[in-house]
Amino acid sequence: MMQPIEIGVIGVGHIGRHHARICSELPQTKLVGVFDVDAQRCREVAELYRTEPFRSVEELVASCQAVTIATPTGTHFPVAAACLEAGCHVLVEKPIADQVEHARTLVLLAREKGRLLQVGHVERFNPAFQAMEPLLRAPRFIESHRLCPYPGRNTEIGVVFDLMIHDLEIVLHLVRAPVASIDAVGVAVLSPTEDIANARIRFVGGAVANLTCSRISPEKMRKIRIFQDDAYLSLNYGDQCGEIYRKKDGRIEREPIPIERDEPLRLQIASFIDCIRSQMRPVVDGGKGVAALDLAMQISDRIGEGMAVP
Repeated sequence: MMQPIEIGVIGVGHIGRHHARICSELPQTKLVGVFDVDAQRCREVAELYRTEPFRSVEELVASCQAVTIATPTGTHFPVAAACLEAGCHVLVEKPIADQVEHARTLVLLAREKGRLLQVGHVERFNPAFQAMEPLLRAPRFIESHRLCPYPGRNTEIGVVFDLMIHDLEIVLHLVRAPVASIDAVGVAVLSPTEDIANARIRFVGGAVANLTCSRISPEKMRKIRIFQDDAYLSLNYGDQCGEIYRKKDGRIEREPIPIERDEPLRLQIASFIDCIRSQMRPVVDGGKGVAALDLAMQISDRIGEGMAVP
């Protein structure tokens, strides 16, 4: 039987505590410890998952083969860089960094150190998306909606980097063509950055993606619809269900997509560990994280131009 991968979790807030929980439960990992700038929270999470609270990133990575990073976006670059320099494999939450140049530096550093760099675009591991993916054939039009109530966190970044970036990475994965043009609008309501945004992306070859996201909605919604030449697919990430509509004998037939439900974050971390063992490229490697961030930056710039006061 293989020895478990010794792993640490950096940042145990809203998302990071779930990283710690999963790393403590997976048979292929040994949770060595956790670190958080909030010492009390660090101790509480460590006690909850029967591991050690560390006093610094440096002390934690010295004891680990791999780490997951769930700190604020602005810290992703320095923290991930320190972990890679120390020889750890890294799974960093999305977005990979707050600047494209920093993200590219991380990719080069991982390559130089011979270490894995995976980015936490968790919807790629959603069982609903994985069940739908084999049915896709050259999407022509993609429409996504990602809405949630005001979170009271991550408001230092706009909703494009907070929410829409999930769908941007999905769209880039599905279309696989250069971007031809971008139209985008956004509105700041409760935050200094945009809380509502819409982007329309046209690709070379004719595919179009229309994405809407909001973090001031009374309801939660995570849906995507994909239209292609032979079918229309509708997917609900939250409920992990989907349907495919096809034309047959002059009629439109609806068929549910069989989906085996599971926790996407658990699947993501398990895949990260499998890639470390097999030395395979991650599903969302650093390069794909850079591409999603770059597109998000372009959309954010368009929104900023429209929000600017003359």
